[in-house]
Amino acid sequence: MAVWDDLVGQAKVEEQLAAAARDADALVTAHAAGQPDPEASKMTHAWLFTGPPGSGRATAARAFAAALQCVSPDRALGGAPGCGFCDGCHTTLVGTHADVEIVRTDLLSIGVKETRDLVRRAQLSPAGGRWQVIVLEDADRLTEGAGNVLLKAVEEPAPRTVWLLCAPSLEDVLPTIRSRCRHLTLRTPPVEAVADVLVRRDGIEPEVAHAAARATQGHIDRARRLATDERARARRAVVLKLPLRVGDVGGGLKAAQELVDAAAEDAKQVAEEIDVKETDELKAALGAAQGGRMPRGTAGAMKELEDRQKRRRTRTQRDSLDLALTDLTGFYRDVLALQLRSRSPLANTDVRDALERIAQETTPERTLRRIEAVLACREALDRNVAPLLAVEAMTMALRD
Repeated sequence: MAVWDDLVGQAKVEEQLAAAARDADALVTAHAAGQPDPEASKMTHAWLFTGPPGSGRATAARAFAAALQCVSPDRALGGAPGCGFCDGCHTTLVGTHADVEIVRTDLLSIGVKETRDLVRRAQLSPAGGRWQVIVLEDADRLTEGAGNVLLKAVEEPAPRTVWLLCAPSLEDVLPTIRSRCRHLTLRTPPVEAVADVLVRRDGIEPEVAHAAARATQGHIDRARRLATDERARARRAVVLKLPLRVGDVGGGLKAAQELVDAAAEDAKQVAEEIDVKETDELKAALGAAQGGRMPRGTAGAMKELEDRQKRRRTRTQRDSLDLALTDLTGFYRDVLALQLRSRSPLANTDVRDALERIAQETTPERTLRRIEAVLACREALDRNVAPLLAVEAMTMALRD
């Protein structure tokens, strides 16, 4: 299995990355032999992967990182880097390669301190691999100060260092950084391609796989979760009933409260799974006796961990709410498609009765205003508006 097999519906991007990996391999080989760099190389030191959620930005970056570290003997016989089986490919894909740093955050932002640590790492020569690779999966979450720290490293990279940045769009990255990166745009994968992956790789029944892929409109990770997680299906069912509950003020406010409570419950479940383990591990590392008091001078470390866990709970709650709002947008998109007699396939065929009912009772203009209300709620959450206040404002707007 080649490293590119996890890329779904991205043939053009795969072709560009494969060509760059071949050139990168040629560069390392030429350096090892004391030869000058090959001319017209497609390889560069900084890449920016953009695309809508679910398009596979991080997957493409990790696959490219694996191809850069490929040590398959077939390369000497004309084979392309990225075999997927050699030690370089395998350790990169599973996240244990010494020269590949994969950075993802479960917090709201990436700060200056974390970025400086990355920049210092990027200045090192490869310990055993062919390149020093930094994969920053959430480049859009860099604070302004962190972006300025990263800019210097991207402007003056070490000779064998490659930066792979991922973001939803070009506008999510500082102009000074994106102008120094080679840009690759990924598209939303076709529904059929996503369903095929779920069947072939995850062993999901074809009917369930197609329903999940259609409901998530090509978002690979969400489709897999929807097809395999009963809780995810239950939460989606609750969200898709919301448009029928906002006819009066009381119903709208109650629906808003339930939506926020469900998101808070998700954050609580994540915290229960992770926070206790993290706390116990830190206490052990700091030398706390079993069931005893913490040593002196460790309160600051514990407070830092508590703050991080609090920020993670906030991020988890927002992500859960955003997922619900995405499903709600898809519902009204289907309503609009019915009203306009569009030939576009419906995403939420399992609630077609509700779609047709609302389509008959309202107009396309009202549906568009409702979609705008959902999008406004997402923007409000991005601006740190209190979740309950933002969702209540949305449900009141959905009554219009």
